[in-house]
Amino acid sequence: MNEQRQQEYFNLIQSLLNCRSHDEILKTLEASQELVDFGFLQMLEAKRAMFSQQGDENKANWCQRFGMQLRETLNLDTTLNLESLSKEKIQAYLQFLIEVLQATKESNGDRQVVYPLLANNTDKLDGVLAEILHRWGTNELGKAAADKAEYLAAVIGIFSSLIEQFPLGNKISNMEIAISGYEVALTVYTQQAFPEAWAATQNNLATVYSKRIKGDRAENLERAISCYQKALEVYSLEEFSQNWATTQNNLAMAYSNRIRGDIAENLEWAISCYQNALKVYTFKSFPQDWAGTQHNLAMAYSNRIRGNIAENLEWAISCYQNTLKVYTFKSFPQDWAGTQHNLAIAYGKRIEGERAENLERAIACFQDALKVRTLEASPQDWAKTQHNLAIAYRKRIEGERTENLEQAISCFQDALKVYTLEAFPQDWAGVQRSLAIAYRERIKGDIAENLEWAIACFKDALKVYTLETFPQDWAGTQNSLAIAYRERIKGDIAENLEQAIACFKDALKVYTFKSFPQDWAITQNNLAITYRERIEGDIAENLEMAIACSRKALKVYTFDAFREQAIMMQNNLATTYLYRIKRKRAKNLQLAIAYLEKALKVYTLEAFPQDWAGTQNNLAIAYTASAYSARIRGEQAENFKLAKLAIASFESALTVYTREAFPKNHAGALYNIGIVYKEEQQFESAYNTFASAIATVESLREEIVSGEESKRKQAEQWNKLYGQMVEVCLELGKKTEAIEYVERSKTRNLVEQILSRDMKIIFPADVVTQLETYRDEIAERQYQIQNGKAEDPKVVAQHLRELRQKRNNLQNKHLRVGYDFQFDPFQATLNERTTIIEWYILNDKILAFIVTATGEVTVWESQPQERKTLGNWLNQYLQNYKEQKEQWKNSLGEELKTLASILHINEILAEIPKPWDKLILIPHQFLHLLPLHALPVSQNPENSPCLLDLFPGAVGYAPSCQLLQQMQQRDRPNFQSLFAIQNPTKDLSFADLEVESILSYFLYHQVLAKEQATKAALSEVASQLKEVNYLHFSCHGFFNLSSPQNSCLVLADSYVSSVLAETNLERYVKVSKDKAVDLSKCLTLGNLFEENLNFSQSRLVVLSACETGLIDFTNTSDEYIGLPSGFLYAGSSSVVSSLWTVNELSTSFLLIKFIQILQDATDMSVPLAMNQAQQWLRDATKEELQEWVKKLTLDSDNKGKIRRQINYKMTGEKPFNSPYHWAAFTAVGK
Repeated sequence: MNEQRQQEYFNLIQSLLNCRSHDEILKTLEASQELVDFGFLQMLEAKRAMFSQQGDENKANWCQRFGMQLRETLNLDTTLNLESLSKEKIQAYLQFLIEVLQATKESNGDRQVVYPLLANNTDKLDGVLAEILHRWGTNELGKAAADKAEYLAAVIGIFSSLIEQFPLGNKISNMEIAISGYEVALTVYTQQAFPEAWAATQNNLATVYSKRIKGDRAENLERAISCYQKALEVYSLEEFSQNWATTQNNLAMAYSNRIRGDIAENLEWAISCYQNALKVYTFKSFPQDWAGTQHNLAMAYSNRIRGNIAENLEWAISCYQNTLKVYTFKSFPQDWAGTQHNLAIAYGKRIEGERAENLERAIACFQDALKVRTLEASPQDWAKTQHNLAIAYRKRIEGERTENLEQAISCFQDALKVYTLEAFPQDWAGVQRSLAIAYRERIKGDIAENLEWAIACFKDALKVYTLETFPQDWAGTQNSLAIAYRERIKGDIAENLEQAIACFKDALKVYTFKSFPQDWAITQNNLAITYRERIEGDIAENLEMAIACSRKALKVYTFDAFREQAIMMQNNLATTYLYRIKRKRAKNLQLAIAYLEKALKVYTLEAFPQDWAGTQNNLAIAYTASAYSARIRGEQAENFKLAKLAIASFESALTVYTREAFPKNHAGALYNIGIVYKEEQQFESAYNTFASAIATVESLREEIVSGEESKRKQAEQWNKLYGQMVEVCLELGKKTEAIEYVERSKTRNLVEQILSRDMKIIFPADVVTQLETYRDEIAERQYQIQNGKAEDPKVVAQHLRELRQKRNNLQNKHLRVGYDFQFDPFQATLNERTTIIEWYILNDKILAFIVTATGEVTVWESQPQERKTLGNWLNQYLQNYKEQKEQWKNSLGEELKTLASILHINEILAEIPKPWDKLILIPHQFLHLLPLHALPVSQNPENSPCLLDLFPGAVGYAPSCQLLQQMQQRDRPNFQSLFAIQNPTKDLSFADLEVESILSYFLYHQVLAKEQATKAALSEVASQLKEVNYLHFSCHGFFNLSSPQNSCLVLADSYVSSVLAETNLERYVKVSKDKAVDLSKCLTLGNLFEENLNFSQSRLVVLSACETGLIDFTNTSDEYIGLPSGFLYAGSSSVVSSLWTVNELSTSFLLIKFIQILQDATDMSVPLAMNQAQQWLRDATKEELQEWVKKLTLDSDNKGKIRRQINYKMTGEKPFNSPYHWAAFTAVGK
């Protein structure tokens, strides 16, 4: 079954499914009678299976019922039995047959006479008439005299020709009647007696068999070929040249469509027959026939398997060009357009000539075809041409690559205006697959979003391309989808890689070593790369799987047969050996080096500059690892030699990996060189190299990372770069620069987070447009310089530098954070009694920078074992918090003692000059999750049980020195106006109490309470919030670990059924077994970066909710992204937030007391007021709490409720003495 007929079957089935009535089904079948055969029934069964697999049982059952009815209606499974019919019915058929033959005889086959008679008796044009014709004709001819038999045979032959071409009735039956007639005529027309008539009848019979619907398609074509060949026993070139040529042409078409036999052999026969026909069909004598045969011959050459491919395509192009000498735009517009279309395809495949020029010719021919093939006049042909034109644009070499891909996408989308899933499922699937590839390659637009479009289109294609119906297309699409998942930026990286592996494995169900060896090998190679990158499962085992897949691929792609592909795959295998865990390390490195050195014999700088550079880079990594092994073994000379080779190879790679052309590779190579210098203790060289790498990374900004989730992978490398630079700075005694690079690391992550996620909401529309223009132009120039398309690479490189600088300058104007932090001016702003402890966590150690208003920075460093101990402690801490909450609560005090010991807090404190007053803590990574202010200390155990007790001026927090500097500059003396969100979900017992108590301390206040506290209501008052001094959110909060920007404060009407969480992961987040939150109705972290939320007069934001101070601690990047940073970014000078799921009552007490302290001493800092409130809550007895409650501005019922809680629910003399109650909240800011 050829692909075109499969498409036609699919289209017919879809049209039938869309019919709304039985009459409409009959009309549809009548219009496509030539398609209703055994092959159609087979496709109907395949469609039934597909619908059943998809769970659409209605359509599956319809296909089954319709198939059964069709078999009965068409008698495709049975032989007609005339004996079962009544004599009267048989007589009626016979009388009609004699009548129509008489009309044929008397009119000499005049259609105007015969066709009306047929039209009035379409009920008799069926299998019964075919059988009666066969029996009656055979009988009559057998007993008639020779001259009468000859005459009757001629009449029957004419009638057969008429019925074959009759447009009404059942096309299937008409063909069967014609076959019966021709076969009856042949009982008289023998080759010996009537050679010419016999040949003509054989030719006619062959034509009907080639179009026959009933019966097996393959068998029908065999009969057609046999009949044509018989006709040629009489039709010789010498005696019947024109008939001979016509039969040769028809025979060629039958061979082209043949199912049985060897395809290559069939095409050879077809070409031979077409060439024979052209001996008669000359341009001068038979121009139309000549042109038609030239066109058919061109198609045969295009599909030819034997011979030289390039030469076959040249023959095809030549034949199409010959065709166009007759098929002109004016004389034969449709044929001209069809030939232009096919010529374009041939140019697209052409091997000889310049590839760029061939594609230009292809595009020109497609565009010519579209002058005739318009959407209105011939929609299917228009869509087909748009699809192929799109493919040509996607492959186009000339012109701007960015624009070519946009043109391709536009043409694909045009094709889909006609090719819908319902009307043309197979064509629709093909366009979806092609469109997916274009989106994957797209330069313009957001990379992450383009990949999402690609994945969606591949998945759409798979709705049609199933394993059962289109196994090869299904496998190819699975392979492409796998690559898209591997490259995917959005979503969880580990999950994406698992999806990729599953798709590659699916592809291998079709791509077997025996059936499709090259596709099998390519898929194995892709699978190897994915296993090497895999996150889930055992790393060592994944690498072994990668090696096994690479070795399988190399069974097909041998060096002798596929030199370049083999080297590419060997390169991949070498990379896996570099990181292999199993077997001896030295042996693995030797194998890697051997493969890479072999690759460099093929990958030369001149012929394959990118591959050469990549191989040099990998070879350098192998040399680096070998140098490390030599150093461990104490082989200093070997270590020095290998380190030198590594640097040389990295520097070789940099001749191609320039900062302008391949900035990410450039930065990566510099990083690796810096590592070698650092390991060799050449710290100055390491410093200079790391500095260049960081300059490259910072110039790229969001180019380096596109999309939130992809940060985990790329940010890890760049954070290591900053970490290495920090260590080198410390080795060189450059402590100030060390802390500046710590700050730059945090700033880079924050800037990229904002740019990749929130650009459209923090910048004005015109700025966004300009930034997108810069982005697309940078991508286009990058493509040109990477792929050798730049006329003058130096000019393009300079232009790239200028574009990036312009973009960065424009971003800096609108960003509230930047890369311009300098330590000395910052230090000068510090109060003389203020100390900062800024932690920085590296892979193998913990650093603590101690900063005071004067003097040098002091740095404390842990031992490597302590870094590991800290990681283990944290994992257990978080596991207890998540799975054993009560145990976590009860052991929190002891756990904090252990943490204080691991962090050596007493040693760090010993470095701080006295007298102590104010301490600002700047945590790093997971330290942001912990109540560092509550760490126990041994400086004065009796009077100072924990850190906050040692500093009378407060222990506060800051995300970074840069943000601290900005917050210190925010002078907010007013503290008179309050805006509050109060218990929007109406399920917080003490939230109302808390807010109502606080209201009395503010002259001006506005409250959105309970069901009034909606997202819409908050948006309405957004413009007024910029005048508010204090914002208080007393509600539920959730930290979203998998997507921190969707961390939220829950507002009214936010809760929905948990079922919805499965339908839209971007909008809904499941928070319990039966509940989810609708993020569109919550205040999310993402909302805080919007321009319309401006807290420029806010002195304080309090987030009286659970987990509002958490960050994504699983992210290897060292940013501080959470709700507090969002409110700080929006303009507030201080934020109070929680580190865990808090107790309602103790939280209410703490925050009410906190506000009381702030109002009693208006010049007091927020951190100090929080510290004092925490000390009060920690140390307060039940009696003291009862007395305090009496003074609150609450009614007697509420006061009684609180007193009962204290007396009967709270245990111990000091009910809130546990750090669980008092230490959860941190004050970030001023």
